[in-house]
Amino acid sequence: MTTPTDAPDFLSWPDLANRALAGSVVWASDESFAERENLIRATEPVFDPAEFGNKGKVYDGWETRRRRHDEIGGNDSAIVRLGVPGQIRGIAVDTAWFTGNFPPQIAVYGLTCDDYLTGEQIAALPDSEWTTLVPPTDAQGDHRHHFEIFPAGPAASQRFTHVRLDMIPDGGVARLRVHGRPVPDPRFLGCTLDLAALENGGRITGCSNMFYSRPDHIISLGRARTMGEGWENARRRGEGNDSVTVQLAGEGRIRWIELDTSYFVFNAPGDVKLTGITASGEEIELVAQTAVLPDTRHRFLVSDPAEGESGPTPVVAVRADVYPDGGISRLRVWGELTDAGRQDIESLW
Repeated sequence: MTTPTDAPDFLSWPDLANRALAGSVVWASDESFAERENLIRATEPVFDPAEFGNKGKVYDGWETRRRRHDEIGGNDSAIVRLGVPGQIRGIAVDTAWFTGNFPPQIAVYGLTCDDYLTGEQIAALPDSEWTTLVPPTDAQGDHRHHFEIFPAGPAASQRFTHVRLDMIPDGGVARLRVHGRPVPDPRFLGCTLDLAALENGGRITGCSNMFYSRPDHIISLGRARTMGEGWENARRRGEGNDSVTVQLAGEGRIRWIELDTSYFVFNAPGDVKLTGITASGEEIELVAQTAVLPDTRHRFLVSDPAEGESGPTPVVAVRADVYPDGGISRLRVWGELTDAGRQDIESLW
């Protein structure tokens, strides 16, 4: 299925696990020495021989404890949700700076799952759900391992959403790169405008709480790079919930909404609800109250029971309710302007 190579062509394909594309390490069996999130950092791994922390030597990678007892058993694993699902062309596993603590063997498996499951739920799926991308293979310390997916193999044509890296039985890996061809969901293609974007004329008109950061961050350019580049409210101790309202660039028909909790790991909302507000003040349910995950880019198709031949009900604003509180890094509202919405923008121009 795979073959190691010194100068693989697959490196020309984008890294689908890249943090900048909303990739996230959603689960790890253990991260006693170095946290799992380091696996998909965009930078090259670095090493300071004099740097020690409360858990021992500091490594720029993912490192687990030493497996000592029979009751532990098995091997260590980390699961990465790809920022952009796609067909995998090759995988790079880098053990840079891990010399006496690298895993004797590594293996990589792929999964296709479009549901928003927690890391624990993904980890509990049976092995039969996973496709072997890299079978158990001897590893080296301080080395970049390249594995090309054979174009003629069954894995090359499959669309994957997650990969699992196994260290057999334990050790440390600095970086994981998953190069491949993006495969978009056609249901989310075709809309031409983010109606909420600040650059297109969207603006925040209401916010229940902005204790830690400004709510207009969520409609700013690009993706958030840290938690501080999103909207974070205070911890709610009483009843009710927090919300933020965006006045759209113009009246429009909404097709789908992206709500991104990237970098909000322990302070994301438990649930969210998205409501459209018409020019007359009527409220239209766009996305019913639903559970969301930490550190995840969620995409919701809008279901409008009043949708007619011309499309969903036109709205001029969208309110995002978070339950009971919690942070959002970005909010995108994709759709098209109505004639009235376009005229309003033209009049401003």
